[in-house]
Amino acid sequence: MEWDDPYSQRLGSRMASSVSMASVSKSLIFFLLSTLSILPTHTHPLDPLTPTEFTKIQSIVHNSYPKSNHSIAFHYVGLEEPTKTAILSWLEGTATKTPPRQAFIIARINQITHEIIADLPARKIVSDRVYGGYGYPLLTFEEQGTANALPFKHTPFLESIRKRGLKAEEVVCMSFAIGWYGEKRRNKRVVRVLCNYLDGTVNLYMRPIEGITVTVDLEEMKILGFQDRSTVPVPKADGTDYRESSQKPPFGSPLKGISMHQSDGPSFTIDGHTIRWANWDFHLSFDARAGPMISLASIFDLQKQKFRKVLYRGFLSEVFVPYMDLNEEWYYRVYFDAGEYGYGLCAVPLEPLRDCPENAVFMDAYVADHNGTPVNMPNIFCIFERYAGDVMWRHTEASIPGKVIREVRPEVTLVVRMVSTVGNYDYVNDWEFKQSGSIKVTVGLTGLLEVRGSMYTHKDQIKEEAYGTLLAENTLGANHDHFFTYHLDLDVDGDANSFVRSQLLMTPVTDHRSPRRSYWRVVSETAKTESDARIKLGVAQEDLLVVNPNKRTSIGNFIGYRLIPGSVAAPLLSDDDYAQIRGAFTEYNLWITPYNKSEKWAGGLYVDQSRGDDTLARWSLRNREIENKDIVLWYTLGFHHVPYQEDFPVMTTLSSGFELRPANFFESNPVLKVKPPQPDNRSICSRA
Repeated sequence: MEWDDPYSQRLGSRMASSVSMASVSKSLIFFLLSTLSILPTHTHPLDPLTPTEFTKIQSIVHNSYPKSNHSIAFHYVGLEEPTKTAILSWLEGTATKTPPRQAFIIARINQITHEIIADLPARKIVSDRVYGGYGYPLLTFEEQGTANALPFKHTPFLESIRKRGLKAEEVVCMSFAIGWYGEKRRNKRVVRVLCNYLDGTVNLYMRPIEGITVTVDLEEMKILGFQDRSTVPVPKADGTDYRESSQKPPFGSPLKGISMHQSDGPSFTIDGHTIRWANWDFHLSFDARAGPMISLASIFDLQKQKFRKVLYRGFLSEVFVPYMDLNEEWYYRVYFDAGEYGYGLCAVPLEPLRDCPENAVFMDAYVADHNGTPVNMPNIFCIFERYAGDVMWRHTEASIPGKVIREVRPEVTLVVRMVSTVGNYDYVNDWEFKQSGSIKVTVGLTGLLEVRGSMYTHKDQIKEEAYGTLLAENTLGANHDHFFTYHLDLDVDGDANSFVRSQLLMTPVTDHRSPRRSYWRVVSETAKTESDARIKLGVAQEDLLVVNPNKRTSIGNFIGYRLIPGSVAAPLLSDDDYAQIRGAFTEYNLWITPYNKSEKWAGGLYVDQSRGDDTLARWSLRNREIENKDIVLWYTLGFHHVPYQEDFPVMTTLSSGFELRPANFFESNPVLKVKPPQPDNRSICSRA
């Protein structure tokens, strides 16, 4: 799918909480049922802001700061989340009043950062705090777009482009946050603008124009500095275009048609932003910084005949992407995709039948633009039931004389998906709910590499540190990392929980009670303070559990959920590297903190040019008590990416994730009595 103006498409298609049905199923019944199932019947206090509310917020701010004598830019507008106590009281029906409907706004007013809380029903500002610390709010699309256009009005830049024999009309420029590298005094809000080349391809990331750097002041919107440091060849366009329409034979062997069709419609319902499926009930919201936010996830216990709490709030808190190239135009490429650019802001419309299967239902989102105006984002989420031939459980028993017993249950799950395209990378984000009680979170990395132009045309020419892999002629793929830090406020059968670390220890047999020389046993320890729960995975063999110490199963085990990690990666930067100081929340794969409403963003509230003084690592230094408390689990999933030629010109998806799995939460297997779905008549065929 192509748009004439991708940038305008991104700016002009943003959205937050109206829900639309965009399934492409051929079944009219399915369409009608799915449409009816997502009509909102009430307002939930955790629902994202509506277009009307965004407009009201804009008006409230402008009433206090008239545009006639104030310069105002909206950098973040989201729900001011009610207190957890208020939400739980509202859910339980014991609240004397509805939780307040408020918005949290970060705005630059006359080049000063304001943190504003607006009461929407009262139409007034109830809190207005000026922020004077280090760091700036996330960049807006509009200011990046304006900054990217400035070089084309700058004569030295145009001369450098002509000197390289390039056409200015084929040049595309992008803004990069500058980070922090030990400067004592505060920098202005500036970005560095770097450029790439088209001319025969749309894959501009494979054609970097090296050596040219333009520094732009975002407040004054003017060029502060220009440098043309060196000239290297721009990699050629041949073989870089990834569009289906641009490919030439030979082609890969075609596959026959595959369909996921539900003639009776989906098994889930959507009421506003509350989703109910099988034994799960949860709330799905959208945030401009985090993207999908899963709240109030509860599961129905068939034996106890009631819903039980699992997850109060779960979302992606930060994405830390440090590159390892030390060249002048590269050393500061250390990205915080949520805090600098907005992981939700960078969400893109999902394409039916390509991004999501035939049985998917789509939801929209809204954000506020630079001026505070609501902008529609269509098809940001898709929700679908997944059946890929997986098995939920099975057993074949052939030991009973004269009998063969076979029982199989297919695995059908519910998936919530969003794709965030942050520059060159496309991140496919799935929250998957299983009938067994597990929540599986997966992120898939695809898109385009960030490459550096070079003189090299063959690996044998490289004699010094290249900081990456030669992927094609004049094209070096830079080594880099991706660290995804998740905020997981587990409330396992209640909000008073503890963290238990169960190590599997090899134990020698010394008393001759067995011919065996060793075995392993489980040694469990409950973390009492935050320092007890900082864990670097891969060092020991262990189970990691959040338990409710106040509740047990009928045979005495503590009720709990365990974290099953995915790929384990630890930062390889030194602790005194400025990039790692800012990204210190990745030092451990797992942290536990007591719940604090203000502690949402692992990299701090203000990440652009931050100095690491407001991160998860800093909060945890207080070493607060966490035993039998309302606690939050922070988990960092990591990838070390050494590029390979198969990543060129576009990367196939590399995925990993983690699972939150019941651990003595139920009295027995909760899916023992689950009946397999009936086969769709359309899928049954026979050979003549």
